[in-house]
Amino acid sequence: MASPGTTTPAAASSARDSSSRQALAATGPPAAASGRSSVIESLKGCTLAGVRIPKEELRRKVTIPEYIRLAMKEAILAKDVNAPSTKVHFDAAHAAGAEPADPPEGPLVVFINSKSGGRHGPELKGRLQVLMGEEQVYDLSEVRPHEFVQYGLGCLEKFSDLGDTCAKTIREKLRVVVAGGDGTVGWVLGCLGELYRESREPVPATAIIPLGTGNDLSRSFGWGGSFPFNWKSAIKRTLDRVSNAPTCHLDSWRLVLSMPAGEPLQTPYSLKQCEEISLDEGLEIEGEQPEKMSCYQGVFYNYFSIGMDAQVAYGFHHLRNEKPYLAQGPISNKLIYSGYSCKQGWFFTPCSSDPSLRGLKNILRIHIKKVNCSDWEQISIPASVRSVVALNLPSYGSGRNPWGNLKPDYLEKKGFVEAHADDGLLEIFGLKHGWHASMVMAELISAKHIAQASSIRFELRGGEWKEAYMQMDGEPWKQPINKDFSTFVEIKRVPSQSVMVYGD
Repeated sequence: MASPGTTTPAAASSARDSSSRQALAATGPPAAASGRSSVIESLKGCTLAGVRIPKEELRRKVTIPEYIRLAMKEAILAKDVNAPSTKVHFDAAHAAGAEPADPPEGPLVVFINSKSGGRHGPELKGRLQVLMGEEQVYDLSEVRPHEFVQYGLGCLEKFSDLGDTCAKTIREKLRVVVAGGDGTVGWVLGCLGELYRESREPVPATAIIPLGTGNDLSRSFGWGGSFPFNWKSAIKRTLDRVSNAPTCHLDSWRLVLSMPAGEPLQTPYSLKQCEEISLDEGLEIEGEQPEKMSCYQGVFYNYFSIGMDAQVAYGFHHLRNEKPYLAQGPISNKLIYSGYSCKQGWFFTPCSSDPSLRGLKNILRIHIKKVNCSDWEQISIPASVRSVVALNLPSYGSGRNPWGNLKPDYLEKKGFVEAHADDGLLEIFGLKHGWHASMVMAELISAKHIAQASSIRFELRGGEWKEAYMQMDGEPWKQPINKDFSTFVEIKRVPSQSVMVYGD
């Protein structure tokens, strides 16, 4: 669903977009990722492709000159691009008689979540530091992405403004690699997105080394669904590919949650409380509203969901936090997750009379804006649906494509268009119960297609329900709902798109 192109990293944005579309016409979009491909992708790492790349040749290709690496590190540590220590490095590199530094062919920086990937996280960090300048590898437990954007890139831009042509070229050609799960990738992409808002382009393109459980972002952009078995040689191949692979684009979606004030809410990292935000005035709110509302906002890249799937995810996350020894890697995580699905009763909802297990139609209304339409319209929710998912990518739940690859005549009949990660639309589908979800995840059937939308507003009101469950890119939370006043979730596309490196 992503649309890869053939770009050169130093090219201007418009030229990059043009060449990307030309390559797409020649090669076609990547096929939807399959959960069954994870083992095959891992076995690819066992080939000798990585061994044939000499270590020293790779180092020359990706390593940033030492004075720039050290200055960027000092600026981040001091949280000041004008820190005296950065000037020391600059002056030494430009002193009389100093030999001018040459920029590398494909400069990279790596963000690694060393806590991901079980025992591989720390080992991978050490391996990366050997393959490039140690200061180019940022452990997210020590350096936050926004600190790199503000101070690290800020230092590079300052050197460029002072006439350092090497720094200027590196800033134009720099690419970012994120070693972590989907949550880590989203965190870094969100911080890089600040460059658009500050008019500090170009925004570095991002590649992925998958260290998480689902790795849906990694699958969608050709970087695989799992950490390769023969990872030491595979990492060399990955770094070599990053520097000259084509780029493509990814939509991101801003979510605003507006709820009656006073209800306690424990939000995930990706959702932050904010000042009260007005919802789209084009859709009038019916009924009485409380005097004060609490607002939260965040950004997601893959999906947002309400219902039983989020409830299962919520229980799994709490179990993993309480008993971390149970979750030692992707395989054990998936086994625990499957067991928790059964424990939560999702497989028994067809015969259950418990209100908490009934269809979402009891508490939820959905309004959308369709493609090329500025008007809101309400859409119906099938009575049997117990989870509603708004999906941006072709990969959900460790590589499955619940929307499916739809035939042209079906698309025309339903008023849909072919789905892509950069088309400005979310695919909304429903899951009925555990048995239905299992067949969808096995790709035996498609999910219940509901709509495609450029904007969405969910409205929830309690009745017998006192709470609902939601998740955003795998980060779940328990959402209180009120029987007297509505809770709203409004989703709109972020104007700027993330730039991704397409791996395969």
